[in-house]
Amino acid sequence: MKKLNVALTFILFFITVVPPNINAEAPPFMEVHFIDVGQGDSILVETPNDKTILIDGGLPKAGNKVVSYLKKQKIEKIDLLIATHPDYDHIGGLIHVMKSFEVKQILDTGKIHLTRAFAKYAAEIRKQGIPKKVAKPNQRIQLDSDLTIQVLNAYQKDQSNNESSIVLKMTYNEMDFLFMGDATIKQEKKLMEKYDIQSEIMKVAHHGSDTSTSLEFLREVNPQIAILTFSVDNDYGHPVERVVENLDRIEANVYSTASFGDIIIRTNGKNFFVFPSRDPTDNLLRYSV
Repeated sequence: MKKLNVALTFILFFITVVPPNINAEAPPFMEVHFIDVGQGDSILVETPNDKTILIDGGLPKAGNKVVSYLKKQKIEKIDLLIATHPDYDHIGGLIHVMKSFEVKQILDTGKIHLTRAFAKYAAEIRKQGIPKKVAKPNQRIQLDSDLTIQVLNAYQKDQSNNESSIVLKMTYNEMDFLFMGDATIKQEKKLMEKYDIQSEIMKVAHHGSDTSTSLEFLREVNPQIAILTFSVDNDYGHPVERVVENLDRIEANVYSTASFGDIIIRTNGKNFFVFPSRDPTDNLLRYSV
């Protein structure tokens, strides 16, 4: 597998060069944490005005890691919990999260999935009486006045779990984040037709599987940073060579949780830092991302 051009630890990527102004008040920072939960997704967003968003919770066994990570970040409550779709590697860890933190509201697909993990997820929501809403395409989420959050994809009739993935575009001043869940190439085509999807930071869909991440789509997004969430020892062959090569072709700087561990992106809306928690050199002999 061809090696990607991967940025190493603590690199500052400048989006624009802003002349210093000693009279200007510095804008608040936003942090986006891509939590290393192995083969799954879990993303913590700390907004500019101190709201907390948790997107997915990984496998059931990842619940302890997610709760521990949130407590380490001194999170006391979750203002918005988003379950992108009902696959167990996205909702499994959320049961432990809901038992450990006050969750103000939940956004999910509304799609029912006949699995033990989904039954436990739904039962915990009912038990606690957590307000839950179903995501709608083109919906705007009002949570932080400095942040624009738009739903680009959501469940529609006769769609699979992955096709139903909630896709989010999150904008803070000049910085755009695109969270793709497990959306497929079919959804990518629809997104290109309907929305401005250009984003500086992209969470690659479906752990880099062959179902997503066409070259055409990547060229439209044109990300500077691409985040891959997967485990080195996964049984699915993630990420596939085609996806890796496509990311290489657009010259995105690629970070994977498999190599870098927990990854934090800190931004003031104009430029950003990337803070990986682990040096990837230990994995270079085992994996090429």
